[in-house]
Amino acid sequence: MKMASDENTPKTEEVTPKRGKLTRRDITILALRSIFNQSAMNYERMQADGWTMAMTPVLKKVYGKDKKGLATAMKANLAFMNTNNYAAPLLMGLEASLEENGQKRSTIDNLRIALFGPLAGIGDAITWFTILPIVAGISASFAKEGSILGPLIFLLVYIAMFFARIPIAQLGYTAGTKAISKIRESSAMVSRAASILGCTVIGGLIASYVAITVKTKIPVTATTTISIQTQFFDHIFPKILPLGYTFLMYYLLKKKNVSPVVLILVTFVLAIAFSWMGVL
Repeated sequence: MKMASDENTPKTEEVTPKRGKLTRRDITILALRSIFNQSAMNYERMQADGWTMAMTPVLKKVYGKDKKGLATAMKANLAFMNTNNYAAPLLMGLEASLEENGQKRSTIDNLRIALFGPLAGIGDAITWFTILPIVAGISASFAKEGSILGPLIFLLVYIAMFFARIPIAQLGYTAGTKAISKIRESSAMVSRAASILGCTVIGGLIASYVAITVKTKIPVTATTTISIQTQFFDHIFPKILPLGYTFLMYYLLKKKNVSPVVLILVTFVLAIAFSWMGVL
């Protein structure tokens, strides 16, 4: 009788919380909130705080009463972020679509990390190096002639660029929705490809933005010297010092759990000290 009773007892299964569905209004609000992307810039996470602030309403609607899932998503969005402000809504819309459709946390995070760098390059090239310089030149020519069209044209273009965030965010959301099925089929491959792309972008940033130049020279004779930088490091392994210092910071950050703020302060102190000694 006991066994029969146990068999008839319904088994409880862990049910995944149902995710909320986003509307065009939600994506429009997300696009408008993207203007706060740089509202809390800092050297540790750059735009991460503003990014998370913009994404919060969408994440709250998607996760609903799933407080644990919401906390995990918000923590993931607080990772380092630095992209073009006008291209940011595209990536925000894409992420919102992936969150809504329950993609793996690793897939969402890897795509966000891998895409913010390339989007920054594309967005900067279009906005800061193409649209605004051309409009500024036209506006300046009108202003020089005393015409009110000068400042008016520049203002209207800025307003148009602001409201362009809305269709850009909608485009990202739509693209994400259409890509869901393919991402589901090959999520592991997508995550790995996104990770490789992210590492490639970071590798390029190291060579472009981290500069360590040794000024010390070794005397050979009374009249000649050898430059350690140009005749040793640059010939054997160019950019080895920036690469080595970046890997050292990564090791201290990930393996030793050293605070990024501490690493920044140590970098400042070392730079000042070695410059004062004439080494760098």
